[in-house]
Amino acid sequence: MNTQFKKGVLELIVLLSVYKKDMYGYELVSEVSKVIDVNEGTIYLLLKRLTNEHYFETYLVESSEGPPRKYYRITSLGKERGRLLLKEWNAFHETVNNFIKESETYDER
Repeated sequence: MNTQFKKGVLELIVLLSVYKKDMYGYELVSEVSKVIDVNEGTIYLLLKRLTNEHYFETYLVESSEGPPRKYYRITSLGKERGRLLLKEWNAFHETVNNFIKESETYDER
């Protein structure tokens, strides 16, 4: 998938994933990777930014498999941001799809 396309939707995918349930970093990397191929470091940088911007809050949970895991929970501000990005994505998606459909009719001429 085109790198610029990924960058454009990555924040939305991360926000929606954590909206569904609280997740720790590696779990989130696995979830996002189901949708788009992404570098683990990219997710952690995004999580840091989203936390600094108060879209997420964090808490630690003890793990039987090693050190405590840092979980991310979406805040009300994060939910607002997710709704805004989803609205923008849907409008963008619809506009681009309409343009593509119109372009395909030119191929038939």
